[in-house]
Amino acid sequence: MTTKYDAVIIGGGHNGLVCAYYLARAGKSVRVLERRAMVGGAAVTEEFHPGFRNSVASYTVSLLQPKVIRDMKLARRGLRIVERPVSNFLPQEDGRYLMTGGGMERTQAEFRKFSATDADALPDYLAALEEVADLLRDLALKTPPNAGDGLAALVAAARQGRGVLKRDLSGQREMLALLTKSARTFLDSWFESEAVKAAFGFDAVVGNFASPDTPGSAYVLLHHVFGEVNGTKGAWGHAIGGMGAITQAMRAACEEAGVEISTDAAVEQVLVDNGRAIGVRIEDGREVFGKAIVANVGPRLLYDRLIASDDLPADFRKAMRGYKVGSGTFRVNVALSELPRFACLPEPGEHLQSGIIIAPTLDYMDRAYTDAKQTGMSKAPVVEMLIPTVVDDSLAPAGAHVASLFCQQFAPELPEGRSWDDARDAAADLIVATVDRWAPGFGPSVIARQIHSPLDLERKFGLIGGDIMHGNMSLDQLWSARPVLGNGAYRGPISGLYMCGAGTHPGGGVTGAPGHNAAREILADGKPWRRIARAG
Repeated sequence: MTTKYDAVIIGGGHNGLVCAYYLARAGKSVRVLERRAMVGGAAVTEEFHPGFRNSVASYTVSLLQPKVIRDMKLARRGLRIVERPVSNFLPQEDGRYLMTGGGMERTQAEFRKFSATDADALPDYLAALEEVADLLRDLALKTPPNAGDGLAALVAAARQGRGVLKRDLSGQREMLALLTKSARTFLDSWFESEAVKAAFGFDAVVGNFASPDTPGSAYVLLHHVFGEVNGTKGAWGHAIGGMGAITQAMRAACEEAGVEISTDAAVEQVLVDNGRAIGVRIEDGREVFGKAIVANVGPRLLYDRLIASDDLPADFRKAMRGYKVGSGTFRVNVALSELPRFACLPEPGEHLQSGIIIAPTLDYMDRAYTDAKQTGMSKAPVVEMLIPTVVDDSLAPAGAHVASLFCQQFAPELPEGRSWDDARDAAADLIVATVDRWAPGFGPSVIARQIHSPLDLERKFGLIGGDIMHGNMSLDQLWSARPVLGNGAYRGPISGLYMCGAGTHPGGGVTGAPGHNAAREILADGKPWRRIARAG
């Protein structure tokens, strides 16, 4: 007898687990199929050298929804997040440095080293940013109005639009600027110091294969500041035990709720019958059937590789051909014999608990992107280094450390037919040498390294083009248009098919919001009055 589940979820990443939990909590039978040997997707902790473990892809916490943490009781299941004492540390070419975070007065004092005007502007800037960030927080757990949904879409648009209309004219102007302008243009309207602009502009290129001069990059800046840690808005933190601590706690919540989880179960094809998704075929030939088929993989992977082209509407196929992927991301994890010593601040201190940003100016970031567009990789890449072992000694042997090197800009595909398989080691050498330039002796301290080129990220985690966001976070791929207009409410173009990953609203990052929202839509379907009642 063939078992038919209420929902079959493709991919056991964090959003798939969140979606599975909410469905199971509502009494639905749920099966999660994960192609790797462990759940967690890109939010996992792995041993990459004997005795050395790290968060191998996703690497820091802020955007995870507090509601998800509460509902899944993640803290009770062992999740502990430690907030950074300072946010970011940016060494400068002239031997100075800039640190942000640790309170308004402290950050203003840092800014005064570069510009008294910028220090004075900081409170108003943060207030303006926070006002728009609050709107994003409010929208994150809401379903966008879906073009073509009639009354439900009109109700959702009206309710969600109220947040914008409540703001005064100045606030609406700031919102428009953040949605449409480049990060440089936006920051130029607030600050004069290049170091200060770099401190904020870095967020605009995280997971974004673009220059800070690219129109729309200001939104990516905003996307990275609407999170919180332990109730502190805009803060970033470290999950003790690495990012895998989050997804292992989620797995425990799912299993307690009755979710059936299968690992080493790579989905080969979504089965479609008479215009409806009815199940999936696993690579070993097994077939699993469900009333709802829920994809926690990126839109490009789902629609290009897992569904036969003939099963998709022609207009949708055309729209998806324009869907942009490729975040320009390269990841290296390193085992270290000792802590790095930065030339501008050589002794150990709280700066080593922050995000260490090797990108002193917006011009540096722009050159990194220009190089990558021309040759495939930056001559001087943008690097964010985190050293989790300064707060979490569970990840390395006593006296040793691990560091995450999150790097931009590296083209999803190299020019002239070259492969990342042939260039990955040279790129990693360049990244280590870049850090060594600012922290002499860093290179010799590297005991071992784990390399994830864009191609490695695609093969290992299913991130097409190495895109950590499952698709560009550009204005044409946000909110109701994520992934494409007409399919922005977690529903695919085929009856019975849903999406719950970062390729849906509100986008990338370890948020849990797409999984939470998709589960609500799946539960509401078939009950139109409920869809209208909860719209917006």
